[in-house]
Amino acid sequence: MTFQTVIFYVFAFVLLAAALAVITARNPVHAALFLVLAFFTTSGLWLQLEAEFLAIALVLVYVGAVMVLFLFVVMMLDINVEKLRAGFARYLPLGIAVALTIVAQIGYVIWFRSQGLQFMTAPQGMPADYSNTKSLGAVLYTQHVYAFEIASVILLLAIVASITLTMRKRPGHKVQDIAKQVAVRREDRVRIVKVETSKES
Repeated sequence: MTFQTVIFYVFAFVLLAAALAVITARNPVHAALFLVLAFFTTSGLWLQLEAEFLAIALVLVYVGAVMVLFLFVVMMLDINVEKLRAGFARYLPLGIAVALTIVAQIGYVIWFRSQGLQFMTAPQGMPADYSNTKSLGAVLYTQHVYAFEIASVILLLAIVASITLTMRKRPGHKVQDIAKQVAVRREDRVRIVKVETSKES
């Protein structure tokens, strides 16, 4: 067994353990942190596949932006964790069915490859100076530029929506009304009271 194979199995074991902890953790913040660990180990596996750009993009975009948004929503909103846990068992059969379907598909691919069969022709080797980042950028900003712009607008809307949710009205939450402050009159704030002075005899 080579060193790369050992690294792959270690990363795969950590990834499976982190993914299992995401759905079993009782604390939403802990679940989000386990998801960060799953993203890091996935980027490590992509580095082994020589997909450097996807590995870095996973760390920068998902860990650096999306996970911060998740933690922001979890910690700022009043989420009733017990209410969310109440419906966990109701969706358990569907989750098990989906998981078994994915395992069956992966097993079929492994069996298919172990028989020496291939779904398609083997990819051609690339030259030594080939850069998948450059090729991906050329395709992304030419053929798929509109999809890229739409995705950026959707992410912007998600950020604005998360800020709007945190600024919703809550009981006892004091807000500042600029219009009322500008329209205030002197008579509403100051009252002059005439006090009689005592006269000495």
